[in-house]
Amino acid sequence: MGIPMSADWNGFINLPTELEEELISIGRALPAWSMEGAFLADSTIDRYRTHLASVPQFTETAESLRAMLGADGPGYAVVRLGNIAQALGTKDEFQRLATAVLAEVAVPFQPFRRWPLWKELGTNLSANPGMSTGVGYNAFHMDVVNGTEPPDYSALLCVRPDPLGAGASILSDARAAVMRLTPASRALLAEVAYTYGAFYELSDVGTEYRPFPVLDHKPADLGFVRFTAKMLTESGLAAEHAQAARELADELIAGQVSFTLQRGDVLIVNQHRCVHGREALAAGQYDVAPENRRLLLQLFLRDCSRPR
Repeated sequence: MGIPMSADWNGFINLPTELEEELISIGRALPAWSMEGAFLADSTIDRYRTHLASVPQFTETAESLRAMLGADGPGYAVVRLGNIAQALGTKDEFQRLATAVLAEVAVPFQPFRRWPLWKELGTNLSANPGMSTGVGYNAFHMDVVNGTEPPDYSALLCVRPDPLGAGASILSDARAAVMRLTPASRALLAEVAYTYGAFYELSDVGTEYRPFPVLDHKPADLGFVRFTAKMLTESGLAAEHAQAARELADELIAGQVSFTLQRGDVLIVNQHRCVHGREALAAGQYDVAPENRRLLLQLFLRDCSRPR
C-alpha cells in the first residue's frame, strides 16, 4: 500500500490539522489504562481502538505507520504529535493518546516491572555518559539484547529535547549493514560468542541469553541482529569476534540517519530491522536546571501475532 500525503519514506508522519483537532478531543476522553500482567489489557485496547476508529483519517495514518515499520519501509517512524502535546500537555491525557496510537502497531507491555508502562529516560549528570540517561554518545544498540525474546518494538516519546540543541537520535538499518560485511565476518557474528549486561527483574522477554550470536539466521521478521556496541567492552571476547563486531559497528555508523526529536514526537523502532542510539548532549548541561534537561519516555511493544 502506498504512503499517503501525511507521511514520507524518511520516517516522519505529519498529521493534518483536522486530525490533530480530533485527536486532542479524543485524548481528553480516553480512560486510564488497565494492565493484564505485564501487558496492556485487551479491554483497554478495545476501548482505545473504538475511540480512534471514529476518526476516518486516523485509519490511513495507522496504515502508514505500520507500512513504515514493515519490510518495505525504513523500519522506524516518527509520529509528530507536537501540536497535540501543546494542547494536552505531556502527562496523563497525552500519554493515553500516545499509548492508543502505539496499540495500533502492537501490544504495549512492561518488561521492566519495577518501572511504569512509560519509563522515564531523563538526564543524569552523574550517570555513565554512554548510558541512555547520560550526557555522552549512546552508541548503537537494540534493547534487551540479552533476552531470548526481546521486545519487537521500542518507542521513545520526547517530553523535552536538549534545550541546548544537541542529543540527536541516530538509527541504522542493521540488516542492510550486515549484508555489507564479508562472509567471513558474518560467519563469526553467527557464532554463540557474545555477552552483555545483567538480566534481572524482567518480564515476558524470555530467559537470559548468554552467550548469544549477533546473527541468528532466522527470517528478518522473526530474528534479530543482536547488537550493542557496549558488548565490545565485555571481557573474554575473542579478538576475531570483537573485530567482526567492530566491522558491523562501522557499517552501522556509515548507514546511519539522525534527527533531533521535538516535544511530542514519538519514535517507534522495529527491533527486527534497526538499532538506535543518541548523539552526545551539548556541553553546559550543569548550567541547565534539572527540570529543563532532556527527558524522554520509553515504552516497549510486543507483536503477539508473531510465533515464539
